[in-house]
Amino acid sequence: MKGVFSRVTMVGLGYIGLPTAAVMASRGLEVIGLDVDQGAVDTINSGGVHIVEPDLDIVVRSVVTTGNLRATTIAEPSDAFLIAVPTPFKSGHKPDLSYIQAAANAIAPVLETGNLIVLESTSPVGTTEKVAQWLAQARPDLSFPQQAGDQSDIMLAYCPERVLPGYVLQELVNNDRIIGGMSDRCSQRATELYKIFVKGDCLPTTARTAELCKLTENACRDVNIAFANEMSLVCEELSVNVWELIALANRHPRVNILQPGPGVGGHCIAVDPWFIVDSVPESTQLIRTAREVNDGKPQHVIKRVLAKAERFKSPSIACFGLAFKADIDDLRESPALGICRDLASQLEGTVMVVEPNIDELPESLKTLSNVRLCSVQEALKEADILLGLVDHSEFRTLNPESLVEKVVIDTRGMWR
Repeated sequence: MKGVFSRVTMVGLGYIGLPTAAVMASRGLEVIGLDVDQGAVDTINSGGVHIVEPDLDIVVRSVVTTGNLRATTIAEPSDAFLIAVPTPFKSGHKPDLSYIQAAANAIAPVLETGNLIVLESTSPVGTTEKVAQWLAQARPDLSFPQQAGDQSDIMLAYCPERVLPGYVLQELVNNDRIIGGMSDRCSQRATELYKIFVKGDCLPTTARTAELCKLTENACRDVNIAFANEMSLVCEELSVNVWELIALANRHPRVNILQPGPGVGGHCIAVDPWFIVDSVPESTQLIRTAREVNDGKPQHVIKRVLAKAERFKSPSIACFGLAFKADIDDLRESPALGICRDLASQLEGTVMVVEPNIDELPESLKTLSNVRLCSVQEALKEADILLGLVDHSEFRTLNPESLVEKVVIDTRGMWR
C-alpha cells in the first residue's frame, strides 16, 4: 500500500547501520538487520551490541526483546532496503565500491515491485546510478528509474548519514536529511520512510547532488583542519604557542580557526575528499593539497618524538589515545594508530598504548613485541615521553603535576 512501510532491511550493521536499525525499530517498524559478520548477528540477536555508542545497548536490547529488530546473514523480502556499508579506497586513493556492489547483489534476489532502496554509504558521485545498473542486470524482470523514471518498479535514492560519533542516536533523529532520488517519486517515497523517525527536515534533491553534498561537507572540514595543522607547523618553526595564537585569532568576529592535531582520521574526512579528487582531478588542487597536508602530519609528529627520544638510552613512550577522535572506540583511518605503529617499528624502546575505550590491542600492534596496552597510571609512572594523540575525557583531566618530570608532546592541546 502506498505510503506504508511495514518491514525495512538495514544492510550493514556497523557504526551507522545498527543505530539506524535500532531507531527505526523503536518507532514500531519491523527491521531486519543484514550483515556478513555472523558474530555481530549473534550478538545483536542476543540483545547485545558490538560497537561503542552511548545508550545504543539500551535501545537494541529493547527492540530485540519486543521482536522489532532481528539480525541475519541472509536477505529477506522487505518494503525498503537501506544500505550502510563501508566505502574505503584502494591504492592510489581509488574508491572501493565492492562492499556496495556486494550489498546490491545480496538483496537483488528478494526485490519486489514497489520496493525502495536507499544508499546511505558515503560514495563518489554516480554511485547510486551504478547500484541501479547492477540491480537492473541482476533483475531484468523489474524496471528501475534509469529505465522508467517515476513509473519504475523499484525506486532508488541516496541519503547520506550526517552524525557525530557519541551522539548518533540523537542526531539520527534531529538532524536534517538530504534525500536524493533518481526521480521525483523516488525522493518522495524515501522522504515518507525517513519522516517515520526523523524530526529534522528532509530536503529533496537529485541523487548526484546528494552524493556530492556529503563529500563537500567533509572536504570543507578537511580544508579547514589542514589550515590549522599547517599553522601548527608554522608556529613550531617560529616558537609561537599555536593554541594561544588560535584562541586570540578566533576573537575576531569573522574568524573561526579549528584546532590542530596529529592528522585526520575516521571513515569520512580522511577518505571522502579523495572521492572528489578522483572524479575531477584537474579541478581539485585545494582539496588535494589539504589532504596531503593532513596526511603528512603524522610523520611530522613521529620525527618530533624520535628527536626527543635520542636523549634516552632505551626510551619508553606512552601514546595517549588510538581512536580517530575523542571518547569513542573507532580506530578506522586513525592517525594515532599509525603513529604508534611507526614509532614502535622505528624505536629501540617501549611503546605504551593508553586507550581506555578498547580491551585489547588491534592486530596491527599485536605483532610488535615492544608495544603493550596499559593504564593511565602505568604510563605516568613508567614512561619517559608522554605523547598526547587523542583528547579523551580521561586525559583532559590529568593533574598537571603528574606531567612535570616528563617529556610532553601534546598534539591536541589538552595539557596546556
